[in-house]
Amino acid sequence: MNIQPRKRRTTSLTTEAGKSGFEKFSLRVHPRVFESLGNDLVTDDVVAVVELVKNSYDAFARNVQLRFDADKESRKRYLEIEDDGCGMTKETLERVWFVVATPFKAENPLAKSGRKQRRVSGEKGLGRFSAIRLGKRLRMLTQAEGHPCWEVEVDWSELLMADSLSKNIASCRKYPKKSPFSKTGSGTRLTIHDLNARWEQNQISELVNNLARLVSPFAQIDEFNISLMNLEGFFVQEIKIDAPEFLENPKYSMRGKADEDGNIRTEYEFTPVSPTDVPRKKTIDEKWQNIYRHKENRDKLTFPSAQKARCGPFDFEIRAWDISSAGTEEIANRFNFKKNQVRKAIKAHKGISIYRDGVLVLPKSDKSRDWMGLDLRRVSKVGTRLSTNQIVGYVSISAERNPRIKDTSDRERLVSCAEVAEFEAILRTVVAIMENEREKDRREKNREEQKTESLFDRLSARNLLDKIVRISEQGAPADKVVPSVKKHAMNLETAREILRERFGYYSRLATIGSISSMLVHEIRNRTTVVGAFLNAFEALVDPSDKTLRKKHERAVRSVDSLEHLSDIFLPLASRNFRRRTRRGAILEKHIRECVEIRKDIMKRLDIECRTPKSRTPVAVDPGELDAIILNLLQNSEYWLLNSDGQREIEFELRNINGGERVQVSVHDTGPGINDDDTEKIFWPGVTAKPGGFGMGLTVASELVTAYDGNMSTIHPGAMGGASFVFDLPVKIKTKKKR
Repeated sequence: MNIQPRKRRTTSLTTEAGKSGFEKFSLRVHPRVFESLGNDLVTDDVVAVVELVKNSYDAFARNVQLRFDADKESRKRYLEIEDDGCGMTKETLERVWFVVATPFKAENPLAKSGRKQRRVSGEKGLGRFSAIRLGKRLRMLTQAEGHPCWEVEVDWSELLMADSLSKNIASCRKYPKKSPFSKTGSGTRLTIHDLNARWEQNQISELVNNLARLVSPFAQIDEFNISLMNLEGFFVQEIKIDAPEFLENPKYSMRGKADEDGNIRTEYEFTPVSPTDVPRKKTIDEKWQNIYRHKENRDKLTFPSAQKARCGPFDFEIRAWDISSAGTEEIANRFNFKKNQVRKAIKAHKGISIYRDGVLVLPKSDKSRDWMGLDLRRVSKVGTRLSTNQIVGYVSISAERNPRIKDTSDRERLVSCAEVAEFEAILRTVVAIMENEREKDRREKNREEQKTESLFDRLSARNLLDKIVRISEQGAPADKVVPSVKKHAMNLETAREILRERFGYYSRLATIGSISSMLVHEIRNRTTVVGAFLNAFEALVDPSDKTLRKKHERAVRSVDSLEHLSDIFLPLASRNFRRRTRRGAILEKHIRECVEIRKDIMKRLDIECRTPKSRTPVAVDPGELDAIILNLLQNSEYWLLNSDGQREIEFELRNINGGERVQVSVHDTGPGINDDDTEKIFWPGVTAKPGGFGMGLTVASELVTAYDGNMSTIHPGAMGGASFVFDLPVKIKTKKKR
């Protein structure tokens, strides 16, 4: 049936035929929309729990208790979240809670308790979606002050099996027993049964870290306490923003404001760990016009005004540390902290966090800690630029001052718009200022140390030997030697760090350019010869010999891929290279073609590769797309070679950013990635493969960056091995002019 659009004056939706002869229908939503939306909007179980705790905050709770436990009879695990917030009346349940994606919070942005008020943190109505992601059944007790306690039960599995939302799936009654809120007078208790995840200790630790970051250090909120009782061992752990002493005393820090026009005023402070180094403070002003013109921001600021920013004013604070071996030892000695715990302590709080009206907006999970793309940005200047693992940052915005800075529905990034582009440009500039000032202090320290000895003097043990001889000749005890040995060890570590940075810098300038020139030359010479042979051979192939014809076609495609690969390395070999006009490509088609190219190798290694069957046009050059996919495939193949279990690779696609971009995840069942290597694997020249060049993932990540994307790892991997994730622009069809 061809159903035409309704006329504007038609307001009712019935199934009766109107005067025009058209039949009218009402729209219906199948209950399975809960499951699909839940998976898309709430990206993982940790995020789901954080969303439910935020609901307690919005209900003006002062205390929230989380408890993982198991039913005594069935031994099935459940999660209980209880707060002492304002609770709900039966009317509120009917008017708000039972309405999916209710606009209640958007229409009532302030929660009040007596004379106090809080701006609510959520407005998308994700509570039900969070609950359905976590478990199959929900039981809720809730009571508003001066009202009876109400009991609500929802069986999500029963809802998903229903054919209509009109079925009575949720049950509600006045609670027949004594209210659990008799002491507080109000509150809500959510009990989620038949949990979908096991919640092992590593996931519990991730939850603790994310809940600890929920409330901003900028906010004057001292009446929101969270406690957690873990099933393993039944211990209670108070979750607070309580960091080790050295995190409160950063070596490098920036505190400042961006005003309503986008101008920055910040104070940089160098607070050395060693008492022999000289501290330094500097106040820095940066105008929006300079931020707008900066080369890092120029391509990303297409629409904003060069005269002033419109994103609104905000406060920021960024802290940074040196996390080399010498840097962590310096921190450990100064603050009496275990050296092997220094990086872990920073990692728990790492990245730049955005808080709106005192509550965390971004990032919501460990996967999105590097939402600014600092790690990939650092690839071009390893040693000088800061990585996500080195910084702990806080940015304070508000719904009133920054109305256009909003997070996406899946809470993994900010909604793309001109104001967000300005906001990110300002933050990139703040990080760049900090990097420049930090480098000055590091160079000054190196110069001071090198006044009395050269870099190579540090590598000699002669001075240490002379000092030990003098000490022994004076008859001093052995423990007097220890400080000299420690100082010599620190000198060696410092020299090693300097050499590593210099080697990385010069090797990128020289080695990568040389290798790229060689590859382009060799590939093009060989493909020209092989291509000529294949053209001549095509005339000799019997058209009826399908097997030989198919192998010939595969060889031709392989030659084309090699030529595309030489084009990819050309920018590294020649500064005069200009990117060719970007053509479009069908993402899934290229994934399948790349898998077909590697088919023989995968068959020999007994690797099963699953590819998506959808059809997504992307605004990416086909040759560059092949290079990204092939590099990731070859990486997985190598590590699966040493895997004893099932050898599998899976591609997973998900539309993000309102359909403007597609996120590609590549999972395998290999040995996975070590914690210390999650950042390094994208650096040029870094490889764990014997005889490897360490260029594959570097080239792939740089290509993704060229399309304003980000490539990172998911740790631990979704299938037990390695998981890489990156995003690409979707090619939007434009209507042809008549």
